[in-house]
Amino acid sequence: MTILGIETSCDETAAAVVKDGREVVANVVYTQIPMHKPYGGVVPELASRAHIEKIGEVAGEALAQFHARRPGEKLDAVAVTYGPGLAPALIVGLNAAKGLAHSQGVELICINHLEAHLHTPFLYDSGEEPQYPAPESLGPCLGLVVSGGHTNWVDIPEYGRYETIGQTLDDAAGEAFDKAAKLLDLGYPGGPVIDKIARTYTGDDFIPFPQGRPRDGVSVLSGLAADMCVSFSGLKTALLRYVQKAGGAQALEAAGEIPRVVASYQKAIVRALADRTATALKRNPRSALIVGGGVSLNASLRAALQKTCDKCSTRLFVAKPKYCGDNGAMIAALAHYRRNIAGRDAFAIDATPSLEVGGGK
Repeated sequence: MTILGIETSCDETAAAVVKDGREVVANVVYTQIPMHKPYGGVVPELASRAHIEKIGEVAGEALAQFHARRPGEKLDAVAVTYGPGLAPALIVGLNAAKGLAHSQGVELICINHLEAHLHTPFLYDSGEEPQYPAPESLGPCLGLVVSGGHTNWVDIPEYGRYETIGQTLDDAAGEAFDKAAKLLDLGYPGGPVIDKIARTYTGDDFIPFPQGRPRDGVSVLSGLAADMCVSFSGLKTALLRYVQKAGGAQALEAAGEIPRVVASYQKAIVRALADRTATALKRNPRSALIVGGGVSLNASLRAALQKTCDKCSTRLFVAKPKYCGDNGAMIAALAHYRRNIAGRDAFAIDATPSLEVGGGK
């Protein structure tokens, strides 16, 4: 199948054409980072307005690339994110996809954004060889979605079946990075700049920031094991108190302490993520760990997860950098495999901002 995918769950207006669930024929992403940078985070109203302004142009460019590269070929379906995400942003993409599917006379398929992130390692560009085998050939796997809005551990007993086994209880890892960067006046988005600065710290005198392990029996775990969940609220508070005690971010900058602070903060987040991953793999061994989401670009996290996988005899699957963030290719690609909401059901569905992994029909 050749599918056009549309993604507008947050601050990226994206569209792509993917063939047979893996080969990316066209890929277009319009990022809103410059728009949201002055605010230190995504402003939903601005994001929605930008999606409205750009969705036609972005989808049109993706289709133009597809027709130029594959003259004579036609679309078989249009796929779109229907959740989770920001409600106003999701609505824009969903309505655009419904209109495109209707005008093209093809099937509409609605896709879970989180599940799509777990498909990104399997994407490859036209003319390249795939880095990993087909996902349906892997058998039981563990998935980790780690992004600005989500931190979830997902058991995948077979491809297309998903069950959340752990998650953040408050901020996602990416949000924790963004808030730290804002506190330290480092810019937005926080993850890439913190990763870059942390690499400049060559010492080993790390600040012992908390690694976010909830207590056993905490009621908000909703049946999930405490040792498979994280909470970054205590970490953020510890950073705030440290900065205040030091006299503020400018004082830390003047003392040359910023690299040590951000390296210590990043280490706490990375260790928390790697620790929960190791717990999951030891408790229920899997042949592969599939990692998706923008935070998966973090070099320290990739290294820590690779060490974890090596100890557990598990293969680590990570996406090419350009497919780690939100994109239309992951939506189009997963639609080839997971068509549980399609046809009339898809045209009748509404945006679902709080959709969970495995949610829907």
